[in-house]
Amino acid sequence: MTAMAPARTEEDLSFLLDHTGHVLRTRMSAALGEIGLTARMHCVLVHALEEERTQIQLAEIGDMDKTTMVVTVDALEKAGYAERRPSSTDRRARIIAVTESGERIARRSQEIVDGVHRAALEALPGDEREVLVRALNRLVSGHLATPAEGPAQPRRARERTK
Repeated sequence: MTAMAPARTEEDLSFLLDHTGHVLRTRMSAALGEIGLTARMHCVLVHALEEERTQIQLAEIGDMDKTTMVVTVDALEKAGYAERRPSSTDRRARIIAVTESGERIARRSQEIVDGVHRAALEALPGDEREVLVRALNRLVSGHLATPAEGPAQPRRARERTK
């Protein structure tokens, strides 16, 4: 005897968001990889250019743990795109400063990121693009603004079963 699976009463929003996010990240990774950057490297460069920020601040912005952030900044330094420097406002703190070549690659990487986002949105009719972006912004700033505390979180997107 086979058990009956419960009937769904709502769209599988988790799958839809996970799958689109996963595919978008893989496309972003491939596109940035063509210029030798990762999404994390792009994130650090762009946010370090906005204002003087410490490694800890940039790790929080990029949702990176300490080890991942150190590895990312090490790679940026090795490529000549960033360097650790003393803060101009707090002599105890060190900031991540973007070099001239880092500024150039950050401009290029932002063009790539914008292009990946544009391509995804252009797959929809114009009126649906605006509704999607508005709805996602409302969720991100409202009901889904804060993650729930709980047991270990899933590490990768689910695969849809046929």
